[in-house]
Amino acid sequence: MSFHIGAKPGEIAETVLLPGDPLRAKWAAETFLTAPEQVNQVRGMLGYTGTWRGHRVTIHGTGMGMPSLSIYVNELIRDYGAKTLIRIGSAGALQPHVKVRDVVLAQSAASIHTPSSTLFREVNFAPTADFGLLSAAHRAAQGKAQTHVGMILSSDAFYDEREDLSQQLQRHGCLAVEMEAAELYTLAARHSARALAVLTISDHILTHEALPAEDREKSFAAMVEIALEAAFS
Repeated sequence: MSFHIGAKPGEIAETVLLPGDPLRAKWAAETFLTAPEQVNQVRGMLGYTGTWRGHRVTIHGTGMGMPSLSIYVNELIRDYGAKTLIRIGSAGALQPHVKVRDVVLAQSAASIHTPSSTLFREVNFAPTADFGLLSAAHRAAQGKAQTHVGMILSSDAFYDEREDLSQQLQRHGCLAVEMEAAELYTLAARHSARALAVLTISDHILTHEALPAEDREKSFAAMVEIALEAAFS
């Protein structure tokens, strides 16, 4: 056990999928894994371990934002030996050609700062995805969803009123905004793990279109399939 994860030794797989929402972890485990067993419920953060095509997989919630994700990813790697960590989450599109329900594979993740920023002092560390996972996910996505590969922003604020920042991000080709990937990539680099963020566009910053809540699970299925196939390619 660790401070925030109640799993026993051996109950967490080396491959972990990381939705922000613990109930999405429950849905994904029950939908995609064979014989999933709940391995964590500390503070309501649900985690499940089962198998997918014979491979052991854990699906564990992280909560919203980089500080929350940092807690769980640190413990999953340090205390349970996780080696491949794939975020499966939602994002808001920042480019006209990126549409609601599309999938974004985050090649890199910009941020204003992360929980790890103080380690780098004057250096602007550029957190990036594992290339093997990224290329495998791109192959796996063919025929499943309209897919885009590129930079995203990991933001500290969900309700951000910086229109000037959004404009500059759009100008520089940033595909989407979410709240966790930059810290995930940084922690993976620090601990020699593999990481990737596979994101479903749930809303659009430019058009204000949003995916209805009842449609989200069906739309998110492709994202989970892509992540699982990439992990074991």
